[in-house]
Amino acid sequence: MSDGHISEPASQDHGHEHPKHELSRYAKRIYAIRDLLLEKGVITEKDIRCQIEYQEARSPANGAKLVARAWVDPNFKSRLISDPKAACAEMSIDATSINEFVVLENTEKVRHMVVCTLCSCYPRPILGRPPDWYKSFNYRSRAVNDPRGVMREFGLDLPDDAEVRVHDSTADIRYLVLPLRPKGSEGLGELELTRLVTRDSMIGVMDALPALPSHELATS
Repeated sequence: MSDGHISEPASQDHGHEHPKHELSRYAKRIYAIRDLLLEKGVITEKDIRCQIEYQEARSPANGAKLVARAWVDPNFKSRLISDPKAACAEMSIDATSINEFVVLENTEKVRHMVVCTLCSCYPRPILGRPPDWYKSFNYRSRAVNDPRGVMREFGLDLPDDAEVRVHDSTADIRYLVLPLRPKGSEGLGELELTRLVTRDSMIGVMDALPALPSHELATS
């Protein structure tokens, strides 16, 4: 599902006309504020470009790198759980904007699932923009009342003896779920493992992708 955001104008140069396609009222306001800030010298075009690049660099790929490294390096996994921000810094991922960052390790007997019951609090430096379903009232209410039902809709049907713990993300604390390493992935390298880590598995609504047999990996 698309996260629907305002596209950047065709040109970033101040003084050029905005694109001719129809803009929403909010988009027009954003561009007007941007032009005013540029005119007053509060920001520069370089500031805007740097911020756009920073925002685009924040994606689930960051979280996937952390998870894959934790799967192959037990010492890194220990550091990721005990001091997530420092572990992120080791991977050149800036998590300093998060007040408190907690990594939740899944096991066969305990599974973690993250929700923000008030709005859409989310570890953006690690996972990028939250998906639309994460922000929906339907998910925010059902994740608390029927977490197993939500997981089943994502294709994860847990055994009855597995405990599900739901964690409420807030402005003060953000979570990352460390999913179980898929069985049969022991021979895969770190880069290959990142391809098995999905955004949804790091929210906790599903497991990581299954490992393909080696002959399928060679042709995928």
